[in-house]
Amino acid sequence: MPLQMTSSKRTTSTNNRFAAMSSDYQYGDDCLQRLLSLKAASRLGSADPTLFAGDIKIIEHVKSNLGWVRLASNPPMPLKDIMQLASEFTSEGIEAVILIGQGGSSQAAMTITKLNEVANAAQQPVAFRTMDSLSPVFVSHILGSSDPAKTVYIVSSKSGSTIEPLMLERVAWRYAAAHLGSQKAASRFVAITEPGSELAEHAAARNYRLIVPAEQNVGGRFSALTVSTLFPAALVGIDVDEVLAAAAQTEAQCVKDSPDNPALQLACFIYSAYLSGRDKFSLVMPPSGQVFGLWIEQMVAESLGKNGVGILPNVEVDASILASPHSDRSVITYAVGEVDGFAESIANIDPSTPQLHMTIDDPIQAFSRFIVWEYATAFLSILMDVYPFDQPDVELTKTIAKRLLSGEDNNSCSEIVEFTPQDSYVYELRASKTLIGEKEADEEEPSLDKLLRVLLGSLKAGDHFCLNAFLPFRGYGRREALERMRNRTAARLGVVSCLEIGPRYLHSTGQLHKGGPNNGVFMILSSDEIDDITIPDTSYTLGTLAKIQAEADFIALAERGRRVLHVHLSDNDSETLSRFADRFCSAVSAIKV
Repeated sequence: MPLQMTSSKRTTSTNNRFAAMSSDYQYGDDCLQRLLSLKAASRLGSADPTLFAGDIKIIEHVKSNLGWVRLASNPPMPLKDIMQLASEFTSEGIEAVILIGQGGSSQAAMTITKLNEVANAAQQPVAFRTMDSLSPVFVSHILGSSDPAKTVYIVSSKSGSTIEPLMLERVAWRYAAAHLGSQKAASRFVAITEPGSELAEHAAARNYRLIVPAEQNVGGRFSALTVSTLFPAALVGIDVDEVLAAAAQTEAQCVKDSPDNPALQLACFIYSAYLSGRDKFSLVMPPSGQVFGLWIEQMVAESLGKNGVGILPNVEVDASILASPHSDRSVITYAVGEVDGFAESIANIDPSTPQLHMTIDDPIQAFSRFIVWEYATAFLSILMDVYPFDQPDVELTKTIAKRLLSGEDNNSCSEIVEFTPQDSYVYELRASKTLIGEKEADEEEPSLDKLLRVLLGSLKAGDHFCLNAFLPFRGYGRREALERMRNRTAARLGVVSCLEIGPRYLHSTGQLHKGGPNNGVFMILSSDEIDDITIPDTSYTLGTLAKIQAEADFIALAERGRRVLHVHLSDNDSETLSRFADRFCSAVSAIKV
């Protein structure tokens, strides 16, 4: 079915909530014809590596990253095996699944299980929780929310070397073993990783109940239909046979060299907007569906944000912000199930903004949406001449973090300036020279308020703002304080304003932040931890690791000439965050629009 698009013409009728409001929007005939003439869809469907490279060395890399193109019609492992593995646990009466992962190894599974939870709230037999944060508050909550004897712990990392899941596994193992003993704890743990990886060897040494091989020719963010998603889906009661049967139909559409190909249409909608200066798109969906927006963020930003170009997806929680014209973005809306008032909400989006309206009616349909976005992102990479299967700038932060963890001097970067905080609840304060300039770097210590005004005052037309928070996203007042800062910036300054939670964003939009165009303004917010958690067999804590990652990303952004401010708070109590949010919002109000 062709995608539904809108242009400047509107109708106030909401009888057909998400039908196209007009049919005259051209999603890029030139773009479409270019992809059709390349036979991009059929060649991608047949895993033709020459679509992305001519050099033989690069072609070999492409080949090792195209295993996702036919996963719906050619599953990564027999579905009966996946169902059998899941049924072994469900027959034991499990009550919860905790997925320990990061980035592509967790995002799709988190999305599908959340959508399933919303759709089947009344009869959800198994609770699903994703542990992808280093926040001790968050980790303690997840571990304490279920009985280890009735919980399945899935440690998912394709490479088996990603630091966050490896460290979180140690914490979760200690917790489970303390309650159950090592032998019984092992029966509750499953690893999904490449054979021979560090995680695979670790899981074998602990005698994990299962070690499930991850697909070696599928990159993390393109792994939505691999066992890393299908196995957790089966554990919470999703029929993976039904899922892949429906997804295979969508896959068949996406490999056709036809104007009706939904992935071609989506790619051309985004690319046509991009060519007209709209290098961002706002994803508008009800709260129940915003987890799908996080998956799209990673898919698009990490695949396309490199070599100085990129497209920024932004999960927008308030459609009213889009009621006025914004020349640097388009809008994609998703209705997720039956949500009262959603049609009326998106009807207020400025009619001059290119819009695309789609639906997710149930969790099963989400798998088909995964396929469309995977193919569309690959098509966009062809149009933009960007290689989509690497993430070179993600590695930069990892490298710096390893250096800091080893105790090396963190002042080796000449592009940062340290300040002495003048507020009792601010422990560390630093800025990039790109933000403050050489002159101000030599001046007397500026106040926090001045630095916030300098940061926000540097925003200009076409820029975007990112609040990168290494903080708990739960607990009374915390989320509200963070959302207040993000929303105030968007509403008053008229820029795309993003709230990104660390370390998750490091494996997602973090690639675009450092490798994409230099039109981002960043504030990194971190804090000390009152009730920190020691990581077994290391000399540091979860809070220490999160702080180091925040500092490492600040250094990486500063080295890339980004406008960035890092504020490290005394704690992440809601009162402290609220005090800081007050100061931040006052600085926003002081900026001349």
